[in-house]
Amino acid sequence: MPEFWVASGHHLTRLDAQGRMLVTDELILAWLARPEVLPPPEACAAERSLHTRLMQHPRAKVSEMELTALKDADAQENWRFLLGLRDRLLAAGTIEEGYARIVQEGVTLPVVFMGQLVQLILRNALDGCDDPQVLRAAECFFRPQRSHIKDDKLLLADEELVQLFEQEMHASPLTAMFSGGLNSLDVLGGGNDWTYWSRSDAHTMVLNFGGDPEARRGMAEAIAAFLRHMLGLECRVTPHTRADDIDLRWFVGLDPAGTAIGNALWAGKPSPSTLVGLFRLDIDDHTRLRADLQGQPIWLILGLGADGAIRMKPQNLLTGLPLAEPVLN
Repeated sequence: MPEFWVASGHHLTRLDAQGRMLVTDELILAWLARPEVLPPPEACAAERSLHTRLMQHPRAKVSEMELTALKDADAQENWRFLLGLRDRLLAAGTIEEGYARIVQEGVTLPVVFMGQLVQLILRNALDGCDDPQVLRAAECFFRPQRSHIKDDKLLLADEELVQLFEQEMHASPLTAMFSGGLNSLDVLGGGNDWTYWSRSDAHTMVLNFGGDPEARRGMAEAIAAFLRHMLGLECRVTPHTRADDIDLRWFVGLDPAGTAIGNALWAGKPSPSTLVGLFRLDIDDHTRLRADLQGQPIWLILGLGADGAIRMKPQNLLTGLPLAEPVLN
């Protein structure tokens, strides 16, 4: 089975009897090597000493006095976030349970750390998946996407990659012109799926979300895998292309724009954003749902932000479903 998303650190974890990831020293060490945490050359002696101590003892307790001794305020904040995340995950027992508690308690973490957790969880949930369409669609869960219309089809490219191209265009328009810019990126499909494996960590493949039904199927399967893994829900997720005549008795916005669209449709008002994805969620065990919604579909809505970006919030899938017992598995 080809490997994918090596940068997630999944290979540095161990699984418990339920298939959930235990926090290992190796994983903590990998986080300590992140650029947000690695002390820069100009770091003070206290920060360098703290980093050295944790590299030797990844689970060591760190006092507030040690953190306030750091001269750089940004460094203090980064360390507080990382150590708070580490301690929460260790206390929870598994990464999945730690993420669930963070979501339930409304804990604010930097986007980069939340993305790291979601990628790690999806890497575990999709272990053994051999479908690049599912994996590329799943990248949208933890990496913002920038939209682009080509031949009347909605294409999604990794936002960070798009920003790099934009910087190159401003710095050297001639170089950008000859390199081809975004047009040089491959759109997944049409026989090139096999190339995904060698570039999964580079996030350089474009998702033909508007023009290829396989891309939307991939998103549906990624959503179902996430729900099965995190909530133990056996379910079916089906992509739809039209929002006409659907019963929005219950919906979940997959991103802020999707939530705004759902609220508008519910109130019979014009949509404030562009609808780009609509999915029907059917839960096999009706008893998992509230009594008044058993047998009814749940609609999942994905929208496009005003800036042309898609920033999914997978935590909405954990907190927004009308479960009979709304507790994470």
